[in-house]
Amino acid sequence: MLITGGAGFIGSHLARSLLSRGYEVSIIDNFTPQVHGAEGDLPADLRGSVHLFRGDVRDKSLCEGALDRQNIVVHLAAETGTGQSMYSVRHYTDVNVGGTANLVELILTRRFPVRALIVASSRAVYGEGAALCSKHGRVFPLARARASMEAGDFEPKCPECRRSTSMIPTAEDAPFRPSSLYGLTKQIQEQMILMYANTMGINGFALRYQNVYGPGQSLKNPYTGILAIFSNQARANEPIFIFEDGQESRDFVFIDDVVEATLRCVEAQAVPPCAINVGTGRAVTVCEVVDQLTAYFSSNSTVSINGAFREGDIRHNCADVERLRAILGFVPQWRFEDGIREFLAWASGQNLVGGSYEHSLAEMRAKGLIYG
Repeated sequence: MLITGGAGFIGSHLARSLLSRGYEVSIIDNFTPQVHGAEGDLPADLRGSVHLFRGDVRDKSLCEGALDRQNIVVHLAAETGTGQSMYSVRHYTDVNVGGTANLVELILTRRFPVRALIVASSRAVYGEGAALCSKHGRVFPLARARASMEAGDFEPKCPECRRSTSMIPTAEDAPFRPSSLYGLTKQIQEQMILMYANTMGINGFALRYQNVYGPGQSLKNPYTGILAIFSNQARANEPIFIFEDGQESRDFVFIDDVVEATLRCVEAQAVPPCAINVGTGRAVTVCEVVDQLTAYFSSNSTVSINGAFREGDIRHNCADVERLRAILGFVPQWRFEDGIREFLAWASGQNLVGGSYEHSLAEMRAKGLIYG
């Protein structure tokens, strides 16, 4: 079993579960400082328990050695920041698309006994995703217009009549409409994996992870999501600035549910290659998140809803999880209220990290990607 990006948040949790089930696990990871900080090593409990290939997934000779005798590949290695992707165009394309192409090209040689390919895709492939129009029913809005958002109108519009829509869960049959380069690279990654899994007659899964959270996620990386960012700020009693009007929402899925869904792909019998949402089917607003964080830490942070917005952000995120149940027989178990307590209890014991989020916003503003 080979996990690319296996030293990261999802990868390390997955590796532990695989080891507990008796699998032999190999990991490729380049320990990028943005994610791992200065440590540059596996979590202590994994050292000596896995085969580590230290390096970049774009390194063909490294991947060739790591693939030797592997029958399942879980491809998690990727650059993940939606905002950062909008200006680090070459780098995100090289890593996410180039790294995936590297693996596929090696596996196509048939020198490795790979029988399943599983790639971490993302709900970012949908862009705004599905929505409900009072006149036209289920629709798939285009990216939101800057002029509307500058006027404080943040809801996606029906592509037929331009009325504001309301959120409904997005199923896997939604069209690809990524609004960020990150989402576009994820679309290419998953289509590449599913195409070649079908070509080779092996299992192929593109897991469209929603907003994954839980103990062990990076608190250092300012591009990994609002839970890490806002929890650092709430603990430090620093000001918290909320984009748009705070009613934007996300489907937060706990790490244990993500690992279980991925394990079921590892152990699945032969099925046609497919994409599967991995989420909860419930959306939580940013304001709800901040309320939970500030209450947990009894924080004195000043919370400001400033109406600003970022290029590439989507409004709502809620997954239709019927295919997850139908194909993998899995229904997510963790409620957000329970998972957030687990995450915050863990975060309370970590060193505070400051400054990196503000730096990331300054970079985006300098590139003209933040408005208001």
